[in-house]
Amino acid sequence: MAVLTQEPPGTTATAPARRRSRRRGRSAPPGPWTWVAVAVVVLFVVLPILWMLDSSFKGPGSIGTTDIVPHPLSTYNYVTAFGGNGSGDTSGRYILNSVIVAVCTTGLVLILGTLAGYALGRLPMRGKLLLLTVLLMISVFPAIAVIAPLFLIMKSINWLNSYQALILPYTAFNLPFAIWILRNYLMGIPREMEETGRIDGASPLRTLWSIILPQALPGLFTAGIFTFTACWTEFLMALSFNTDNNMRTIPVGLAQFGGQYSVPYGLYFATSCVAAIPIAVLVLVFRKSVVSGLTSGAVKG
Repeated sequence: MAVLTQEPPGTTATAPARRRSRRRGRSAPPGPWTWVAVAVVVLFVVLPILWMLDSSFKGPGSIGTTDIVPHPLSTYNYVTAFGGNGSGDTSGRYILNSVIVAVCTTGLVLILGTLAGYALGRLPMRGKLLLLTVLLMISVFPAIAVIAPLFLIMKSINWLNSYQALILPYTAFNLPFAIWILRNYLMGIPREMEETGRIDGASPLRTLWSIILPQALPGLFTAGIFTFTACWTEFLMALSFNTDNNMRTIPVGLAQFGGQYSVPYGLYFATSCVAAIPIAVLVLVFRKSVVSGLTSGAVKG
């Protein structure tokens, strides 16, 4: 006589379901076409950079040749660009101006953006939606529409050909984007940490400095890198407000290298390689913080 045994629930009967759930949880490995697409994108991005770096070490008569590796290696372009090309247009001065403007603007944007983002994201206040809408409109406003009024204002207060002529407009145009990023990131920080500081008697500024800011470093890095990059590459305002050769930034200085009948490609390549170093270093060093800040800003708010 056969004896039927009933297995306890939750053992063998659910094993197939568990295996199916594990299969569904695993991500499918990328197919060959995925790797082909990745390779195409990488080549599309990397090849122009390699070509620029390779051409910067070629002599004036070798630029445009098909040599993959320059032979012989020449530093003529770098010496000419940063040692002076005979007319006083030195790339070193342009890069110094860009560094001063970008660093000062980034500092102002981070200070003001942190205070405004904290107020809009954590403090009770009226009209938040209206303020955020206005900030969003300002962030997409075309800069060319205000060039003429700003030029007249700068001229009337004798600010043309000065660092502040670029720092203040850059701050105004980059601040809304930084406020949005920092506000969304600050909203993702648990309120219990902030309430602990208030219980201990800390003021809102003390709470922000000692408790909130250490947790918001990825958001600060993200806003800072985007602001620095925007200031480093801006062209229109720098061209309009600073016409003195000693006050030009690197984008305008590059545009002034060429003449009516000649294009010094070697100077372009050498200066562009050096100008790309600060951005590359910032992105490589803070890449994880930038990804974290952007992800938080995309899902919070």
